Amino acid sequence: MLPEIHHLFPSADTAQNAEQINPLFQTPHLRLEQIISYGTSSAENFWYDQDENEWVLLAKGEAVLEFEQDRKVLLKAGDYLLIPAHERHRVESCSKDAVWLALFFDKC
Repeated sequence: MLPEIHHLFPSADTAQNAEQINPLFQTPHLRLEQIISYGTSSAENFWYDQDENEWVLLAKGEAVLEFEQDRKVLLKAGDYLLIPAHERHRVESCSKDAVWLALFFDKC
C-alpha cells in the first residue's frame, strides 16, 4: 500500500474566511503545523509567548512578524526563521495567500 499524498497549498474551492491550523505530524517533543492565514493577523495587543521553540517557514505569500520593542521582520515566500521559546511575537500583517509551516519543538 502506498503512503497517502497530501498537498501543502489549499485548493481553489477551500473556504477562505478564517485562519486554519492543521496538524501534520506530532510526537511528544515536536509538532508540525500547516497554517493557512487568509490575511488573518494577530489581534491588537496580542502576543504569542510560547514554551516551545518555533521554526517557521512562509511557504507562500508575504507577512510581517513583529517582536517586542517594535522590531519587525518582513517575510516573503521561502523565508524562514527560528523563534526561541518565550520570544514574544505577533503577526502584524499577512497576505491573503499566506501559507506557513511551523515546527514547534522542546528546548535543545
